Amino acid sequence: MTQPPVDYIERTREQYSALGYPVYRWVEETEPPAFTRVDTPMNEWRVGLVASGGIYVQGQIAFHHRDDISYREIGAETPVDRLRVTHFAYDLTDARADPNAVFPLEALRHLRDRGEIGALAPRAYTFMGGIYSVRKVRDVLAPALADRLCSDEVDVAILVPV
Repeated sequence: MTQPPVDYIERTREQYSALGYPVYRWVEETEPPAFTRVDTPMNEWRVGLVASGGIYVQGQIAFHHRDDISYREIGAETPVDRLRVTHFAYDLTDARADPNAVFPLEALRHLRDRGEIGALAPRAYTFMGGIYSVRKVRDVLAPALADRLCSDEVDVAILVPV
């Protein structure tokens, strides 16, 4: 049996209301996104990974509070059994049983090992989504992550929202 689609916008409204926040205001940009065409074949791409599921490596500081705009760097070869997950806004059962559910590092390694993508960036980046401040995400977190991806010289970044 297939699960019906999730109405993400309505679910987000309900969740923020239940947490005592005012109605969530979605970001509305007046400029089109700055996408860049990738002209190299996929098997030559260096792929970056950014996920909002609150993933961190055993030994790193866990995410602790709402509106935490910090991020964690996770080495591309980190064993999955060293990954941990914490988040205030979603059921962690599946993510804790298999972090690949919200952080598909093994799938990307598999694509790399099969030659379907060229390489993985040396680091992946994670943060705890559910950040209410659009301004903090736009002005602090997103530029920091974009800078890291540029430093890693990625051709394509996979963004995994939770």
